[in-house]
Amino acid sequence: MKLEKLLERIDYEILQGSIQTEIDALVYDSRSPKNNSVFICIQGINFDGHDYIEDMAKQGSVAVIVEKRVDIPEGMTGILVSNTRQALAKMSAAYFGYPAQKLTMIGITGTKGKTTTSYMIYSILKQAGNSVGLIGTVEVRINNRAIEAEHTTPESYILQQYLYEMEQAGVKYVVMEVSSQGLKLDRVCGIEFDYGVFMNIEPDHIGKGEHPDFEDYLKCKSLLFSRCKVGIFNAEDSHLSQILEGHTCSVETFGTYPDADFVAEEINLHQEKGSLGVSYQVKGTVNFDVMVDIPGKFSVFNSLAAIAVCSHFSITNEIIKNALATVRVKGRVERIPISLEFSLIIDYAHNAMSLRSLLTTLRQYQPNRLICLFGCGGNRSKDRRYEMGEVSSKIADLTVVTSDNPRFEEPLAIIEDILIGVKRANGAYISIPDRKEAIRYCICNAQKGDLIVLAGKGHESYQEICGIKYAMDERQLIREVIEEMSEKERKEKLIQFQL
Repeated sequence: MKLEKLLERIDYEILQGSIQTEIDALVYDSRSPKNNSVFICIQGINFDGHDYIEDMAKQGSVAVIVEKRVDIPEGMTGILVSNTRQALAKMSAAYFGYPAQKLTMIGITGTKGKTTTSYMIYSILKQAGNSVGLIGTVEVRINNRAIEAEHTTPESYILQQYLYEMEQAGVKYVVMEVSSQGLKLDRVCGIEFDYGVFMNIEPDHIGKGEHPDFEDYLKCKSLLFSRCKVGIFNAEDSHLSQILEGHTCSVETFGTYPDADFVAEEINLHQEKGSLGVSYQVKGTVNFDVMVDIPGKFSVFNSLAAIAVCSHFSITNEIIKNALATVRVKGRVERIPISLEFSLIIDYAHNAMSLRSLLTTLRQYQPNRLICLFGCGGNRSKDRRYEMGEVSSKIADLTVVTSDNPRFEEPLAIIEDILIGVKRANGAYISIPDRKEAIRYCICNAQKGDLIVLAGKGHESYQEICGIKYAMDERQLIREVIEEMSEKERKEKLIQFQL
């Protein structure tokens, strides 16, 4: 492919060489050189691709894309653009033949609810007999093939490669989470979404390497709605008017407000034999009863968003209802059905805001005791530890402090920091550093009507210690704990888990 073809949707200046140069590969990581490649110089927080141009020329790159005037080796084509991240996204799309244009693209953004909503939409479309792709925090799915995700929104080249593979596999619809970083770093640049969904926004991802302030975070989220045809919005979010600034899409809304297009009425929390869920009636554009086997009011908003999207695809109400009644999302208020006497949930909540939201939601089910097990990651802000400890101590009846991903810190030191926050409130607590033993304690000491939450790990299947990721899936730990229980203990706890 000629370089000219890759540049066809970009404004550029030729510094030297020719755009007729033949290109076999795109490279944006200097650690992955390839012959006859074009090297796109990306500037990061701790690196600058412009510093590696000479090395890349020696290792096979025949062209380079830069965003500042630098020395370029003789014989190498040099192209100047205003933004190399945008150039990478648009060149990647061209390289793979603009796959997004051949797919129905559904993008979901928001502080909370992206993952669950994406799985709900995915499940509805699949039950309706469609070929669907999924890109998100937990995984990438191309029909029945699953790939573990590294970022919520992949780097633009990887994203375009996934879209190409989906298109080649006959996928019709793509449901993807669009993170604020994905928008800020132009990973979705050049993609026009058919549908964009706004869930909510709260202060998060603010700090070094992310967003300098809430205004920047909000602005980045709003970018999706100048890049989609139909926008579907949470009518109740207090920042909706700011999100709508500059939008170019048509607007539909969902929520409990009567003037929304998709309205939830007669909301009821339900629980039975360890199961927790919510039911309601959706009215407005469509009218039918809904039951979701995922607890909390946020499940109402997540499912409303999914209904709003899928109402555009001529899917019957019955299919939508069945899909929502059976959908499961790994690590997102994921119920592990081990007992008829108490409930056990795994969730990804790993900061004070998400933990408060989760525990407040579960408290509404009026459990005998709300038990919260969690730890905090190493080499991260100590404030998060204090805040999470205090939140759990205030809302849960019992806090079980354990290890998460200690990374390069001592697990006991992290636990001591968490306990500082725990002691700011009056909740009962215990610390058990080994996560499996902490889970064992919760299960073996569970009482009838208890609700146990294992927070922080969610979909993660590893524990990171000193730079090494060791296999550790909480579902497997639960299985091992139950296998190691005596038959008498299982009968006492009414353990029903199929091992």
